Amino acid sequence: MTTQPALTIGRVAQSAGVAIDTIRFYEREGLLPEPRRRPSGYREYDQGAVARLRFIRRAKDLGFTLEEIRDLLALSADRHGGVEGVRERAAARLRAIDARIAELQRVRDGLSELVEACPGHGAPEDCPILKALAEPEA
Repeated sequence: MTTQPALTIGRVAQSAGVAIDTIRFYEREGLLPEPRRRPSGYREYDQGAVARLRFIRRAKDLGFTLEEIRDLLALSADRHGGVEGVRERAAARLRAIDARIAELQRVRDGLSELVEACPGHGAPEDCPILKALAEPEA
């Protein structure tokens, strides 16, 4: 059985597409296990660290928070109920994204109305955009 060569933090960062500081941050947050250390104190990683960092990065790209990613990582090791838990977390994230999209659409529609109502010239006190921004909240 051959062992894979140990990777430096720079090589891991490059392979996973993250910054070195990101790796250190994930280690402090407990998302990435502390690596072995060489006698010189340098960190030694294996390919598992690269795979885990890619998992974290992709989960972040899908909108998962670090706490949710922590849960996903724990569930990924659960051979019995893990997939169900992962699906539940992903469905919850999808609902949150849908709610955010609906909110952004509402904001977009409101801003679009203001832009359409603004002639783009005249006195600032007559500008519907400025008036709307200065109004007390309803």
